[in-house]
Amino acid sequence: MSNDTFQRNTKQRSLILKELCSVTTHPTAQELLDMVRSEMPKISLSTVYRNLEVMARQGLILKLDSNSGQSRFDGNTVPHCHLECTKCGSVYDAPAPAQELLDRHVEELDGFEIDSWRLEYTGTCHNCLRKH
Repeated sequence: MSNDTFQRNTKQRSLILKELCSVTTHPTAQELLDMVRSEMPKISLSTVYRNLEVMARQGLILKLDSNSGQSRFDGNTVPHCHLECTKCGSVYDAPAPAQELLDRHVEELDGFEIDSWRLEYTGTCHNCLRKH
């Protein structure tokens, strides 16, 4: 067993998880820090980041390594696809119909049992397309 198994659920961790699960924007650690500071003004970036890492290892959240080099986090651990804008760095959940099509196709594969998967599309978001 890892040390993560024995780590208690602190007030900081509970607050970070609550805030992360309340949004669909896939925030960075800095953005989460800004969100939790309204309730916990003295919390540090290192505390937020450390707790995010623990929760990601425990499978409570998803850690998304983006093309920008800055990790983003997702409170939705149900398998789903992401869309990442290469211009502004925003990350969105892909529409559910795309996911359903992929699931049906993968289920047709013979002799392969999938334990987990991760799929990310990169491109330009609608906001950036409108700007150019």
